[in-house]
Amino acid sequence: MAFFLETLLGGLMAGMLYSLVALGFVLIYKASGVFNFAQGAMVLFAALAMARFSEWIGPLLGGDQLLLANLLAFVMAGGVMFIVAWLIERLALRHLVNQEGTTLLMATLGIAYFLEGLGQTLFGGSIYKIDIGMPKDPVFWLESVFQGGILINKEDLYAALIAAVLVAGLSLFFQKTVTGRALRAVADDHQAAQSIGIPLNHIWVIVWCVAGVVALVAGMIWGSKLGVQFSLATVALRALPVVILGGLTSVPGAIIGGLIIGVGEKLSEVYLGPYVGGGIEIWFAYVLALGFLLIRPQGLFGEKIIDRV
Repeated sequence: MAFFLETLLGGLMAGMLYSLVALGFVLIYKASGVFNFAQGAMVLFAALAMARFSEWIGPLLGGDQLLLANLLAFVMAGGVMFIVAWLIERLALRHLVNQEGTTLLMATLGIAYFLEGLGQTLFGGSIYKIDIGMPKDPVFWLESVFQGGILINKEDLYAALIAAVLVAGLSLFFQKTVTGRALRAVADDHQAAQSIGIPLNHIWVIVWCVAGVVALVAGMIWGSKLGVQFSLATVALRALPVVILGGLTSVPGAIIGGLIIGVGEKLSEVYLGPYVGGGIEIWFAYVLALGFLLIRPQGLFGEKIIDRV
């Protein structure tokens, strides 16, 4: 039982990180109808910015102010992502309003390659680290209940808590603020939102900025765990099955889909992996998403495409 709970908790913590990346896709699609293939590049670009800013600021503070250096680096990287989001909307998407979905898709692919190249030009192509002070030592829980306790990785636990706080904050933002309600109105019906005076271009800039902040937090966490390298852009591929499972138009779907896939990956690898030679964790999410597409193409909580036309 202890081993099962250990695996289950590990899956839930991984699932929260998947949900965090998936939120970037959902936020932009809900507000603009654009499937943003540049989300992975945004995660990479944000992580590069924070890693390099922290590296540059640290010596200026004497090298012993890790928290302050990371805080300043996070704020500066957030400012960079706001500028990037504004430029994407201003220079690209604004001119593609009412274009075919294929055109918008190709535009986001172009933005992805541009951001990867720009990131390498501005910040370099080496492997960098982000040290935000998360403890990496494991800890044992419930030793009085289970013999030996339940082994929990502190870094994964802290990362999951950060992701959970951000997700909760975004949920409150969408439900309780005027801007959040405007974003939901745009997501429901662009023309109706325009008819009551909600400026679409302004809303799209906000959505891309929020997606940029989500990318920054995701990049900070994944960069702390894996190092900041250009393969980090592929982390978005891990979120695609989450989006398919939860639904492209649902924030709760991104959260629940991430948890389902995180838990499913861990449990299948541990309990089914030995019978098939292992490696289930690599492809489980994609097979699950593909199978779900055949049953419910819009996802668990998504809307049918015909309803949005």
